[in-house]
Formats: sequence, C-alpha cells, structure tokens
Amino acid sequence: MTTEQEKDRRAPGDGGLRWSDSRNRWIAEKTVGYDGRGKRIVKTGSGKSETAALRALGKRVKAYEAGLVVGSDRYTVAHAVQDWLEYGQTGEAPKTLQENRDLYRLHLGPVLGKRRLMDLRAEEVDAWLGGLTTALSTSRLKKLHSVFNRSMIRAVKRGHVERNVVELCRVPKGRPGRPSKSLTVEQFIDVLTLTRRHRMYAYIVLSMTVGMRPEEVRALEWKHVHLDADQPHVDVWRSVRHGGDTKTEKSRRSLELPDLAVEQLRAQSQWQAGQRLRHGERWKTTLAHDLVFTTRYGTALSAENVRRDFRNALLLVPSIADPSVWTTKELRQSFVSVMSSEGVLIEEISRLVGHNNSRVTELVYRKELRPVIQTGARAMNSVIGTVEVSLGDMEPLFSVAEARGGRGA
Repeated sequence: MTTEQEKDRRAPGDGGLRWSDSRNRWIAEKTVGYDGRGKRIVKTGSGKSETAALRALGKRVKAYEAGLVVGSDRYTVAHAVQDWLEYGQTGEAPKTLQENRDLYRLHLGPVLGKRRLMDLRAEEVDAWLGGLTTALSTSRLKKLHSVFNRSMIRAVKRGHVERNVVELCRVPKGRPGRPSKSLTVEQFIDVLTLTRRHRMYAYIVLSMTVGMRPEEVRALEWKHVHLDADQPHVDVWRSVRHGGDTKTEKSRRSLELPDLAVEQLRAQSQWQAGQRLRHGERWKTTLAHDLVFTTRYGTALSAENVRRDFRNALLLVPSIADPSVWTTKELRQSFVSVMSSEGVLIEEISRLVGHNNSRVTELVYRKELRPVIQTGARAMNSVIGTVEVSLGDMEPLFSVAEARGGRGA
C-alpha cells in the first residue's frame, strides 16, 4: 500500500509544487538546465490552484526551450508593433511612416494592442480583419495586415514569440473603392475647349494629351521639357515619390508632345516669367528644381492644390454634372480611353503610360479599353464569305427534327 505522502510525490523531472503562505498562491518550479558556472536554471509558475500554477510553469518552460527572451510572456502586440514602427523600417518615405503609425493607432492598437503575443491566435486575427471589411478597402486591409505581419516577423526573430500567427491569416475583401472612370470623347473635347482661360489649363492639357501620372506632372522640370527639338518632347524622369524616382523602371520614358501641349507649355513658361517679375524677391528662386507647374510664388504644388484647382476648372464644363467626384488621375484614364477608341494597340498604350507590361494596363484600365476586337470576325468573313445560308435553307432541317419527335432540335 502507498502512503498519502507517496501519492503527492511528483515523478522525477516534473519539478516541485508547494503552497506559499506569504504569497497565498501555489508555486510550481522546475530545473531546466545549468548555466556556465554549473548553477541550476530554475523556472517557476504561480497560480491560485495547483492546475493554474502547473499551467503557468509549463508556458515558461516551453518559452525557455523555444529560446524566447526573458519577459516574452509579458510582450504584447503593442510592444511588437511599436518596436517595428520605431526601429524596423528603413528607407521608407515620411508619408509612409506616418501612414503606418496611423493604421496602428486607428485600427490595430485599440483592439489587439494589449493582447500578449504568446496568447494570440490566428482566429482572433481573422475576426479582427473581418470586422474591418465594411470600414476599409481591400488595399487598406492589405497594408494593415502587412504592418502587423512585419511586426510579428521582427518579434519572432528577436525571440519574443515562438511563431507568427498573422501570416496564417488571409486578407478578406474590403468595401468597394471608388470606381474608376474616364471622360467620354465629347467631355474630353469640352474640357480642352472650355477650360482654356483657367490657370490650370497647361497642366490639364499635358495630363490629357500625354498620359503622365499626376505625381509625374507635378515633378516635371523645365530642363526635361524640349519644346525646340525637331520632335518636341518631355523626359518623364522624376516624380514626387520618395527619392524622386518614377513608379517603375518603365515609367522613366520620353514622350513626344502634341501641338496643343507644346503651345500651352510655351504659355506656361511666359506666365512664370511674368510671375517672377511681378513678385520679385517673393518668388522662390532657391528651389532645388526649376518646376514647370508651381504656385504663383514659385513653390511646389501639393496634391490638394492641384485637386482643388482642377475641380474649379471643371465648373466651366456644363457636360460634367458633378466636378467634385473627379480627380486628376482620371485625366490619365481618359487618355487611355481616347487612345483605345482611336484603335491604338494596348501594347503601345502600355508604353505611353509607363506600365511594366500590357497586362497591367488591361487590368487597371479594362473599362476604358473600348474598341470591339474585329480581327476574328474579319478573318472568318474572308473564309466563309462564299457560303450563303437563308432561312429557307433551314426549313428541311426543322422538318427532320419534328419527324424525330423533337430529338436533335
């Protein structure tokens, strides 16, 4: 027979379990190894019950065996994301840094910020992302997931958590974004005709007739405009993106200018010369770049400046019912639409707008690629053009089908 003392004795290797009067809790402890001086490394766990103490001990032993740092059991989502925001981002634009901070502050921190990483489950992340589908677009959800995932990757590498559960979660589809649109051919002509007296006219003409991105137009310098060349053209070599680079390598391109664009760029140059004389020292001559499009004092245009002035210009066009729903990006889409309606091949349109390949052009601007593809019909007509079929020729076939009780009809 076994005594009560033998029943309470734990198996070798399971560690000890005792009651602490001073702490009023159960204490479980276990030796997990020895340091370089031969001293025991002991992990402990406490709880109000024996089971709770053993569970806490098990978590600490597991964390030790996984190589996690001391204190990892108290490391939260807030700690991980804030560490990544502070030290994990390199080479990001200031705008991107602020966007990432805002994503955490508005959507991640309030819901999961206090959650311990070691307790976080993929199901929680799925539920959190799913709850944002009515508030955020799909692209916004992807950015938010990326911020969380990259923070977790850093936490795993630094020994704060054993695995990254965020990478197990797929990004759901968010709320529909604002549908892209383009001007009709009639509206296209109206804009070019009726906004002529607006000070944004040169900007509008260049965007509509060349197909540059808004950030490329705002960053355009006079040294990249060649109006007196045999073929007047612009070199699209800069944008207002971080570092001044274009969006892709193929976005760096030279584009011939139509006559109207040449005329308006000359007028823009004359307007700037007049502004320099009028404002004298107030004109910002110390800018690093001699920009084509500026404010009346020579400073760079912001996206908000351009959007406001563009919508004011559209007030002059009666065929556009609501100017407030249009952006300058849609001038580029209108360029694609007009090129497509004129029969320009999609591969050539892709080169003009600076896409990496025609697939991008087709996916992004599919609604604006309007011409009916005629090649197949024309080729087939040339093959079967000599075959004449009339309704009368079909009558015997209908009779045969009826004679078979409808089979083959």
